[in-house]
Amino acid sequence: MPEGRGHCACPITSLTLLVSLTRVTLDILQELDPPQPAHWRHHLLLLYKKGVYLSHTGGKLFWVLGLLILCGFLWTRKGKLKIADITDKYIFITGCDSGFGNLAARTFDKKGFHVIAACLTESGSTALKAETSERLRTVLLDVTDPENVKRTAQWVKNQVGEKGLWGLINNAGIPGVLAPTDWLTLEDYREPIEVNLFGLISVTLNMLPLVKKAQGRVINVSSVGGRLAIVGGGYTLSKYAVEGFNDSLRRDMKAFGVHVSCIEPGLFKTNLADPVKATEKKLAIWEQLSPDIKKQYGEGYIEKSLDKLKGNKSYANMDLSPVVECMDHALTSLFPKTHYAAGKDAKIFWIPLSHMPAVLQDFLLLKQKTELANPKAV
Repeated sequence: MPEGRGHCACPITSLTLLVSLTRVTLDILQELDPPQPAHWRHHLLLLYKKGVYLSHTGGKLFWVLGLLILCGFLWTRKGKLKIADITDKYIFITGCDSGFGNLAARTFDKKGFHVIAACLTESGSTALKAETSERLRTVLLDVTDPENVKRTAQWVKNQVGEKGLWGLINNAGIPGVLAPTDWLTLEDYREPIEVNLFGLISVTLNMLPLVKKAQGRVINVSSVGGRLAIVGGGYTLSKYAVEGFNDSLRRDMKAFGVHVSCIEPGLFKTNLADPVKATEKKLAIWEQLSPDIKKQYGEGYIEKSLDKLKGNKSYANMDLSPVVECMDHALTSLFPKTHYAAGKDAKIFWIPLSHMPAVLQDFLLLKQKTELANPKAV
């Protein structure tokens, strides 16, 4: 007898034996009909009924447990099923100068995809071509330029022909200014929203006919900042909006056989999170603040906040491959996920925290902020 069955069978056998003994006892009592108090027969009858119930329940629990184990196995197996013939499929990736996009372009080129990598700069394009095969093509693209996006979409259409575009990976993004809300102007919000949201939407709308033709995949790179407002500025707003666009697009595209996935990376060390650039932007804004705001925050606030920022960067993931692995699964799995959390910090802390009550979120996130010198100063 297998070990698993042995553990389940013993309690069920014992219960069955108990029920049988109770039934025999009741039969003997009815035959003899001794002058026993009525409550004895009542207790034995209750014991018999409970035994029957437990016996049936034990059997049901056994089958439920077996069903759960089977479902878990099938779910795991389902996630490992892959598409075939990736060498005849085209994918388009934005933001390939560095970071996730650059690693993704190199990785998928090695796998055999026909990669079309969009770079913002000529230097980024040249460096990428030097590290990849002749199969990879690059194109210069500013996602905030509508005419540039339209021309690029037409060029991609000529490249892919009747095959269409199997994968669209919207990866391009910028952090913008990361600072307290009352330090910022409307223009500070505009830049990251233009790139991270409207640029992503523009590329998607122009490439969507090609993706529908191939019944392919759209992969939008969001952030844990699309789940939690970790810092002030336009970055978080843009990522919250990307999550909403991703969800509506996913439901609209189901009828066309197009899968839409969203990747939510945690804190990774990329050019996007360059502490030097973030510091320069924050210092520039601090110099422009009114005396009243400077008094509320305190002259030492900027130094303390920058020191805390440096400390937080030590927790950033150095290895970018988890994000590209999520892209790979979304591109090649027969059953891609709708959301991917990338990075241990995202899986263990940020995503679970996003489901917690607001009072707990505020408590934990406010503990990371620098204390103000005199918030009541006018």
